[in-house]
Parts: sequence; structure tokens; C-alpha cells
Amino acid sequence: MKKAKQEAVIEAVLFSVGESVKTEKLAELIGASTEQTKKIINDMKTKMEAENRGVTITEIEDGFQMCSKAEMYEYLIDITKTDRKYTLTDTALETLSIIAYKQPVTRADIEKIRGVDCSHAINRLIELDLVKELGRMDAPGKPILFGTTEQFLRSFGVRSLEDLPEMSQVMQEEFREQAEQEVQLSLNI
Repeated sequence: MKKAKQEAVIEAVLFSVGESVKTEKLAELIGASTEQTKKIINDMKTKMEAENRGVTITEIEDGFQMCSKAEMYEYLIDITKTDRKYTLTDTALETLSIIAYKQPVTRADIEKIRGVDCSHAINRLIELDLVKELGRMDAPGKPILFGTTEQFLRSFGVRSLEDLPEMSQVMQEEFREQAEQEVQLSLNI
């Protein structure tokens, strides 16, 4: 298959799917190795940037996704008339951080770290497609295991979980202090 045809196939698939597609699957579709496929996609991305197009191709974990450029966001909001951004509460952000760094993790483990009930925060994160159920732990009661989604990676501009910044000792101590304060507040009510 000629390179122009390979690019057309990749573009059509990424546009149509709307989610990331594994590099191996794209390579299979165009009859190329994964290394050749990555090079073709990077060439396409460079071409899109040079032409100042409204879309780009983003690498997410072991796949690629076509998406709008960040600077096009304002125009997309105008046309769709939707809310600009979802705001996460401090509780939801802390819960999300714990899930991102400790996954797969159970609700009980999250609550042990935070010191308070996290059911509402976890449910909100699932609604926003930032967190998903990964399965069940092989333990008494078969608790649900939670982890982050591709939407989490896209929302925070991270290619993979390995790219998450190191959690400093200061951050860990702040989480612990905030959780203790929340416990004290809930006990005083």
C-alpha cells in the first residue's frame, strides 16, 4: 500500500473511531510494522501542524487518537453551547490523585488514605469518565478495583501513567493533613 493510501486509512480510522486506536491495529490495517506506522503518524502530525490545521493526532499509551487542537476549544464551545469545563472539588481531585497513583485500588483503600467516605467523589469521577471499574479483587467480599481512563489521560495532557509527576513527600503529607481535618469536621457536626 502506498504511503498516501496508508495516511488516508489512518486518518479515516482515527476520525471515525473518536477514541485512541492501538498502534498494532493501525499497523495491521495498513500492512506496516508498528515502527513504520508510528513514523507515518508522526509525519502526518508534522504536516497538520505545518498547515495549521484544527486537528492533531495525539499519542495515548500504546495508541493514537485524532482530536481538536487546544486552541480550537473556544470555537467548539460556541458551536456546541456546552459548559466550558467541569470543575472538580478538592475532594474529587484528591480521590482522583489517589486512584491515579495507586491503581488498581479499592474504595476501602482510598478511604483509608483519605480517612473519610469517598463514595460520592468516586461516583462523580466515574460520571465524568475519569475513573472506571477495572474488575474485582480476589479477596473476601470481592471489592471493586478502580483505575483511570483514557479520558483522564486526555484531560490532564498525559500520554501514559508513567508520565505522571512524582508525588512529593510534601504532597503526601498535605493529603494526610487535609484528610485528618475532614475527619475532625465530620466528627464535630
